[in-house]
Amino acid sequence: MKLAIASDHGGYKLKEALKADLMSAGFDVADEGCFSEESVDYPNYAEKVGRAVASGKADFGVLICTSGIGMCIAANKVRGVRAAYLFNEDGAKFSRLHNNANVMCLGAKYISADLASKIARIFLSTDFEGGRHARRVGEISALEGCSAGVDNLK
Repeated sequence: MKLAIASDHGGYKLKEALKADLMSAGFDVADEGCFSEESVDYPNYAEKVGRAVASGKADFGVLICTSGIGMCIAANKVRGVRAAYLFNEDGAKFSRLHNNANVMCLGAKYISADLASKIARIFLSTDFEGGRHARRVGEISALEGCSAGVDNLK
C-alpha cells in the first residue's frame, strides 16, 4: 500500500515518528514534506498529498499540522479527497467504514506518537462498508462535481 505523508512545521516531529513507524510496518511511504521545523504554509502540503491521492499515485494520505484542522480543510478542497480529522481510534474506524475517507488528518498538539500509530493502523486496515454508505459518499462526490471514488463503492 502506497501512502503520501506531509506536515507543516507544527506537525514535523509527529510526521517523522509516524513515518518511521509506518515504514517499519511495511508501508510504502512517500514523504511530501516539510523537512524541518522551519515555518511553512500548510495548504501547500495538503495539496501535494491530496493530489497524490486523487490521482492514484498514493492509495491514502496522511497529513499532520499543529491542530490537524487546517490540513483537513485544505485537503478537502482537492477534488476527489475525503479527508477526515481524526483524534481517536473510533473515528479512524468509522471514517473508513462509512465515509470512505482517503486522507487522515492529525493534530500534533493533541495526540501522541503512540496514538497516531494506532489511529493510522486502524484507518489503513479498515475497508469501506459500502451499501447505504456508498450512496452517501456518492452524494458527497456529487457536491464537488466529481465521480472520484464512486466507481468502487460497491
